[in-house]
Amino acid sequence: MSNFKKDNAYKAKEDVFFDDGREIALLHHIYNRSDLETKIRNSPSAVLYAIDEYARTQKYLMNVGEDKGRIVTELIAKNKPTTMIELGGYIGYSTILFGDAVRKAGGKNYYSFERNPEFAAVISSLVDLAGLSDLVKVIVGSSDDGIRRLAKEGTLKRIDFMFLDHYKPAYTTDLKLAEELGLVGKGSVYAADNCITPGNPPYVEYVSASVEDKKKMAAGEKKAGGEWDERMAQSAIAQYNRREGAGKAEDRKGVPELVYESEMVNSFEPTGEEDGVMVTRCVGDERK
Repeated sequence: MSNFKKDNAYKAKEDVFFDDGREIALLHHIYNRSDLETKIRNSPSAVLYAIDEYARTQKYLMNVGEDKGRIVTELIAKNKPTTMIELGGYIGYSTILFGDAVRKAGGKNYYSFERNPEFAAVISSLVDLAGLSDLVKVIVGSSDDGIRRLAKEGTLKRIDFMFLDHYKPAYTTDLKLAEELGLVGKGSVYAADNCITPGNPPYVEYVSASVEDKKKMAAGEKKAGGEWDERMAQSAIAQYNRREGAGKAEDRKGVPELVYESEMVNSFEPTGEEDGVMVTRCVGDERK
């Protein structure tokens, strides 16, 4: 793990660090720039720089940041996904960073699922500014409803790469939903943010488990972490409840026969706090 560059650190995270007006203030900060048309428009890197500038000089933004973002963009370049989804787009930092990487890798589709309609509007505005609207589609509403709808419509048939950065208890249940719908399988790659800070033990346990242990979880013979798993930081759950109410994390069995290989890649939050991305590859299916 490389050292964190302190000069690039975001402002410190406050007690309330999102959904307090800073997301709209970010839009004003960017759209009021004198170089909007000459430098920023249609340049994903310039839009990302402007977002980072706001978070370093004005207020913290809960973005994936440069360090963890680099882990994911390198995976995208290596795996060349045709279709990628992200669960939890916030203001579109990861959407722009990873959407641009998918386009450079020859990909065709990027779906950003965002529960908060105001955040989704910010994502759409900045994606358009970055010139990625032809590739990126923003799906507003709960992630599980959105996944089901796109699968039913036939819009989403296969997920080659999934980035998880939304309601923490839903990491595991949304992955299991994708398994049950047949959207993921051998060759699919998942990158899950915040698996050290604040941590997500139920998800890490699931993607690290053997097929035998996952079958026991599905049968109820072995405990599978749920929405109120005592190992889950309650602040990571409660922080999402203020505006829309509690998120959904329905209990699911998934497809235990899918074989996963996982590793924790250590890195940093954009504030410099240590964190990790859980990288998982589906390497087999014991049903076949």
